[in-house]
Amino acid sequence: MSRTQSKTIPTPATSAAQQGDNVAHALSGAGGGLLSMALTYPLITLSTRAQVESKRAESSTLDAVRRIIQREGITGLYSGLDSALFGISVTNFVYYYWYEWTRAFFERAAIRSSRASKKLTTIESMIAGAIAGSATVLITNPIWVVNTRMTARQSETSSDEILPGPGSKGAAATNKKKPSTIATLLSLFRTEGPQALFAGVLPALVLVINPILQYTIFEQLKNVLEKRRRVTARDVFFLGALGKLLATSITYPYITIKSRMHVKERTQEGMGTALKRAVQEEGWGGLYKGIGPKVTQSVITAAFLFAFKDALYDASVTLRRKVPAKLPLR
Repeated sequence: MSRTQSKTIPTPATSAAQQGDNVAHALSGAGGGLLSMALTYPLITLSTRAQVESKRAESSTLDAVRRIIQREGITGLYSGLDSALFGISVTNFVYYYWYEWTRAFFERAAIRSSRASKKLTTIESMIAGAIAGSATVLITNPIWVVNTRMTARQSETSSDEILPGPGSKGAAATNKKKPSTIATLLSLFRTEGPQALFAGVLPALVLVINPILQYTIFEQLKNVLEKRRRVTARDVFFLGALGKLLATSITYPYITIKSRMHVKERTQEGMGTALKRAVQEEGWGGLYKGIGPKVTQSVITAAFLFAFKDALYDASVTLRRKVPAKLPLR
């Protein structure tokens, strides 16, 4: 009887503790995402505009910086920041919750099978990333469509003002009030319908390979390092950067197509058609337009994300330990 009780009684508590740990990881990921996004958002703006302004051959990164600041001031580099912060917090919360939930499932399976180590294998890391990434895409794609429109539309609708020359209309266009997140969302509903919020969802699902690669590389390198010594915050920073560097470099052409599908009015255009048209009009090099600022932004953002998330999670563990263990029983 006592043996039966020792096996069954801890199960609810363990389950509740695991659920709390999943939420702690999710909140830490959301907080880390907010901090890293706020630090690197100007690079996000530049990389987005470099991708969608595909027909402006003169649009180098430095030219983009100069024109945006001349036209809109420093605040132009933060266009759409509110929706981006909301989007990254929701994205990271959903992703880390489902990733940790899947990780816990595999760890329990490893314990039941008496496996030597409960650390995730490469295949298990990839499956966890696929599940978490797919759930995240379906829930947050509308948020990122609105954000991409806000950061890119001004460069579409004010092409005259950003081109040098005596005929520039910059003074008149600069006086136009920038649309808010809500205004952009309502405009999408009026002009293109609700389906516009899911523009680019197919390439976004394909791009789940990005976090799969990123987190698999991160987890496996971290596992190797943990066998040798204690992993520090600096290790987490550089491992996160390395994982993102490799993942983004591999998947960048799809990132370009996804951004353009978010911006295009022709939301019915398929991923294959968009890819074929981009290659026909610009060549293969066009798929890598803006890769410099995008890779830089992605790597720096990921590095800070992993570092902040790790620090926030450790803080939450410390805080939970300080909470009285004994609670009044009913």
